[in-house]
Order: sequence, then structure tokens, then C-alpha cells
Amino acid sequence: MQIIKLDATESTNSYLKDLIHQKEVVDFTIITTQNQTSGRGQMNAKWESEPYKNLAISLLKKDIDLPISKLFLVSMKVSLVIIEALNELEIPDLSIKWPNDILSGNHKIGGILIENIISGSQIKRSIIGFGLNINQTSFKNAPHASSLKKVVGKEFNLDSVFYALIEKLHQQLNRPISTLEKELFEQYHAILFKKEEKCIFTLPDKTIISGVIKGVTINGLLMVKLANGVIKEFGLKEIQLNY
Repeated sequence: MQIIKLDATESTNSYLKDLIHQKEVVDFTIITTQNQTSGRGQMNAKWESEPYKNLAISLLKKDIDLPISKLFLVSMKVSLVIIEALNELEIPDLSIKWPNDILSGNHKIGGILIENIISGSQIKRSIIGFGLNINQTSFKNAPHASSLKKVVGKEFNLDSVFYALIEKLHQQLNRPISTLEKELFEQYHAILFKKEEKCIFTLPDKTIISGVIKGVTINGLLMVKLANGVIKEFGLKEIQLNY
């Protein structure tokens, strides 16, 4: 393991990718900062983060060795490990909003962005990036955003939270993900936000539909039971949950 702490950077994922292109990087190399200036989430969504109030972390995990068809298992595993670490910090009412937002109640406190390095039909390495709102209390352009401080009502030491997360990730990601498929599916679906609830969704053409979230497929598609009883699968760019 190697930990690189930066005073500031545009994106920890981008910094780690550049580092990998420059030299050989050891397994579980970690880039972290408390001041990420251009963080991004799924579909290049901008991550709003006040300097020195939150954590941005990216790590390289080698030897993933999963077929591309099962790439969502990486996301499931990382989400569940972060949830486990936050449970130990006594953060209440935690869940995962598809595909990989971390929620406390109805409020987003963290998000994950995984970029996989593929060889042939196999995922060989993953750059696992995530941001966690720790002590920020004001979010101008993110009505669903919250933080550990807002949820619990106390200030957190950022270094303590960082090492709690890293210790848990290092411990858990050393287990081969390919052997955990059934376990990961059960655990992920047990805390999937709004599972088996009727929800309202927006489609790319702005059509509003309703349906019941039934689960997520092995390749990360959201399964929604529509009003006509048909269960349809949606990709990330094909549907948005309104909540």
C-alpha cells in the first residue's frame, strides 16, 4: 500500500490515472485530498465540495480478474465496504441508491466513480474513486446532499474517517470478488434504496413514468416493474429516479 496525500487536485481519479501512465504503481496505491476542485461523478456530474471539509479518495486495485459482463460486482463490493465503515461510525439509516450513491435517509452523503482497466474480455485493474461529505453543511446546487456532520450533529476528524475507510477497504478488497457473487447480490439488494417501493422516474425524453424497483442485474442494469406488469431493465443514461 502507498498513500499519497495532496494539498489540492482537480480530480483524484485523474491524478491516479496520470500516475499509472508515468510509472509502475503498486497495488492499493491511494490518492487523497481534502480539496478536490473539479470532482466528478457518474455521467460527468460535478461534485460540489467545500475545501477541507470533505474527503476525496482514489485507489488502484490490481488483479480484479472479472469478466466485463460482471463489472458491476466491483461497484457492489466497494459500496458495501463503505457502508460497513460508516455503520461503525454510527451513521444512521444508510442505503445505496442505484448505481452507487451512498445515502443516509433521503440524503446523499457520498458517491463512487469506478474506472476499469480492461484487457480482452477481462477487468484487470480498477481505479476506485469516491467522495464523502464529512463536515460541509451548506450545499448550494445539490438539494439532496448532506454530510456526516449534518446527519449526526457533530464534527468529524477527517484523518480518522480516512483511515477507517482505508483499513476496511484494504481488508475487504483482498478477498477475490469473483468468489463473492451471491453474497454481494444479497447484501447489496438488502440495502438498495427504494427497493420494492413504487417510485417516479424521468426518462431521457422527459417522459415521467412510475414503477417498482425490483433490483439490479449482474451487469448493473436497474430492474423496474412498470404499471403494465412488465419488468424492464434500464442503464444509467436511460432512467433517473425522482425522490
